[in-house]
Amino acid sequence: MARHILVQDEFVISKIFLIRGKKVMFDNDLAELYGVTTGNLNKAVRRNSKRFPDDFMFRLKQKEFNNLMLQNETINWGGRRTAPYVFTEQGVAMLSSVLNSKRAIVVNIQIMRIYSKLREMIVMNKDILLKLEQLERKVTGHDGDIGMIFEYLKQLLNPPQPPRRKIGFKRQDEQE
Repeated sequence: MARHILVQDEFVISKIFLIRGKKVMFDNDLAELYGVTTGNLNKAVRRNSKRFPDDFMFRLKQKEFNNLMLQNETINWGGRRTAPYVFTEQGVAMLSSVLNSKRAIVVNIQIMRIYSKLREMIVMNKDILLKLEQLERKVTGHDGDIGMIFEYLKQLLNPPQPPRRKIGFKRQDEQE
């Protein structure tokens, strides 16, 4: 079966945010992706509220919403006046059972694949960081040894000269 892509992966990834330590998507961004209004998306969620516990979906606190508006330089008139709902990965998955359109199904599958890719990338990055830390510990332990090797190399390249006997006449005040 051919994979139908309605939106670019990069666009979807740009709509995933880290809030309260969870990767979430905003209700208005999901509504845009699913091709419905934010109001209709939220109505469908309210009609099926038992499918969306707090770890699937939560509303931003007013302070979080105000900070978000300041970060995005949102003006005071027009636009959203209430704090948005945000959906975790599980909440996004549950939306596909609430929004029953072909577009919602296709977009939802795409979003789930992106979340999987993000998890894989995080695991890979953790492995790489762990190996770098191990390498750093090894190298840090050898700093003194490496410094000593360089000192010996310098001595080999520039051996100390034995003291030379002065040549020439000695003045009387130098003689004993």
